[in-house]
Amino acid sequence: MEHVTFEPLDGGTGVEIVDPIQRHRYALSTPTPVTPRSSDSDRFLFPVDAAVELRTDRIELPDAPCVYVRDDDGSMVTSTEPPSRRQLPDADYYVEICAPIKLYLRVSAPVTVEATMDAKTIRFGSETAVEVGARSKHEHPAGTVTTTADPEDVMAAVSTFGSALKTTSPERSFPTLRGHPPTVELDERLRIPDGLTPPDTGVRIEVPRDLRHVYVVSPLAFYLGATVTPRRTPRIVTDRGFTYDLGPDVERAAERVLKATFLLDCVTRTEGLYDLPLAERRAIEPSVDLDFAVLYDRPLADRLEAYLGVPYDVLEPHVPEWKLTTHVDVSPTTVETLPFVVDDLAVVRTDAGRGPDGTGGLATDSTTEAAHEAAVDTFVRDGTFTRGQRSASAASQRVEPTVASGTAGSMEQTWIGDGAPFGASKATPEAFRNRLDRTPDGGDVPVTVVCNDERMVEEREHLDDVYGSRESVPFEVRTHEQLTVAELRDVLASDAAFLHYIGHVDEDGFECVDGSLDAAEIEATGVEAFLLNACNSYRQGMALIEAGAVGGIVTLEEVVNAGAVDVGYTLARLLNNGFPLAPAMDLAREGSYIGQQYLVVGDGGFAFVQDEGSNLPHLCELQPTEEGFELTMDVYTPSRSGIGGIFQPYLPEAEEFHLNSGSVGPFEVTKEDLREFLSSENAPVRANGELHWSAELDPDSL
Repeated sequence: MEHVTFEPLDGGTGVEIVDPIQRHRYALSTPTPVTPRSSDSDRFLFPVDAAVELRTDRIELPDAPCVYVRDDDGSMVTSTEPPSRRQLPDADYYVEICAPIKLYLRVSAPVTVEATMDAKTIRFGSETAVEVGARSKHEHPAGTVTTTADPEDVMAAVSTFGSALKTTSPERSFPTLRGHPPTVELDERLRIPDGLTPPDTGVRIEVPRDLRHVYVVSPLAFYLGATVTPRRTPRIVTDRGFTYDLGPDVERAAERVLKATFLLDCVTRTEGLYDLPLAERRAIEPSVDLDFAVLYDRPLADRLEAYLGVPYDVLEPHVPEWKLTTHVDVSPTTVETLPFVVDDLAVVRTDAGRGPDGTGGLATDSTTEAAHEAAVDTFVRDGTFTRGQRSASAASQRVEPTVASGTAGSMEQTWIGDGAPFGASKATPEAFRNRLDRTPDGGDVPVTVVCNDERMVEEREHLDDVYGSRESVPFEVRTHEQLTVAELRDVLASDAAFLHYIGHVDEDGFECVDGSLDAAEIEATGVEAFLLNACNSYRQGMALIEAGAVGGIVTLEEVVNAGAVDVGYTLARLLNNGFPLAPAMDLAREGSYIGQQYLVVGDGGFAFVQDEGSNLPHLCELQPTEEGFELTMDVYTPSRSGIGGIFQPYLPEAEEFHLNSGSVGPFEVTKEDLREFLSSENAPVRANGELHWSAELDPDSL
């Protein structure tokens, strides 16, 4: 399947660029019909997967993405942030458009870019030839390494991860320039295919000969393009004679080096192709004795030495809230999940499975269970039913990683190992491999809703106004009720970007009108992601992952119907808006008395549809002030995007760019500015302690 295709818009007035694997679409509109013709993708300064040529005097963008105009050498001429108008003389230009699919225009003409809060228009003076190049953000591993469980073999396997880096310059802090590490499989001997040699960065990480140390330094080894070798005392060594001690707390030290190096690379890259006002640079520069212009051209090992000369306490307040912390079980099988963890540039910790006193073992949250039991009993007495029967469930196999009390600095947390965690999603190597193997057909986004109990029709009716409600994304919503075993089996086998199941699950599986269907009996499913809004659906969800799904949301105990309706509706709105599974579940869990009974399984960073508007899902938080409002944005990064991109809120005082993970702001806004901002897109907003949606929120009511 081609990564990118071009399709004429209705009436021929423009072209729609389609990434069928990532399920992204983006339209470029023209005032008159155009006929796109195939063009040479090698003519572009930056790599593109495919290109076409068309003739027009202007191109209109459906929203207001970042637009950078470069000269024929790639140097930035201008960037455009709304509201603005930039007019450039006749010359050769590359126009970079930061849409869900990376786009470049190649043109020889005068260029004028007009930006409003809602759209951008690129004018060329008169009709001229415009080449349009597109690059998918889809990445696939270049090969598979096999390794034994011997720590030195695992070190050799992890040392290949840096082969995926597309550059060793500071620009590798951009997610699209890191690439996906090779996959790893356990086997009887070490095999490293040709071509998976790490870059010659001159950096080596030395750690004790045990799996725990290898696992926690694997993201750092990837980002530094470093080899990992055995040594009793852990340290980083460069070929320039520089050494940096990682002991005695290697987990914490590796995390700090990764975050510091990444942050300072993001700052240093503003001296290169992306000369943009970055908020993190403004905040950091007065406190560090670093010449970023000089560092930009230095080798990686030299930059690393300079970076590590800065005390971490100076940098820590400015490190973006990290996308992901992964807590892993120190077992040989964990190595097969490492490439996917590393691809997310996650922090790796091996403290999972410890109780509050630091000891290991399984644990259950008795307080949460007691509260849930009381809620269930109350609602049952009031005549409200649960979506299943009390039975043995995943709750009895829950582990309690340190994340139970929270881990500072991460938007998401996941657990790799046996059992079901509190405070984190449960990842499996099968789910990540399924994501790589997915090849959607490029048509409308198929969403399937199944309601298998007529008493739960309230939730299904709510969903009629959610899935497929976005004009910019073509959905195909299929609704089924009261299915038989055979009918549900067919539904699970059919392709669906998302399955929203409403009904009952018992010990035998999904309850149907004529019996039960156990998902473990299904050889393959066409469902990518799912919400199984039924009691005790954990085992059925894990079976769907084994059968080919990428990720989903399940329950660990019985759930009261009234609470399940609220959770299901909130999740549907967030997921339809482009939120990944794990952040959507975290937000839906707020204020729900049954929220702790839900768990994300598989790839918690998976989003089945692109975000609306900004290309990055975000939550706005509002606090009234004497002058108006204080607005903060929590920005979430789906796995397809990756940490290291940039984000700019379209607010009058937001003149800088920010890194794309965590809290941005606060910004002081007037009531009028807030009204315009809220009307620009439909995003979740937390105000007065409750979750609202911007399209439905009136600032006068706050």
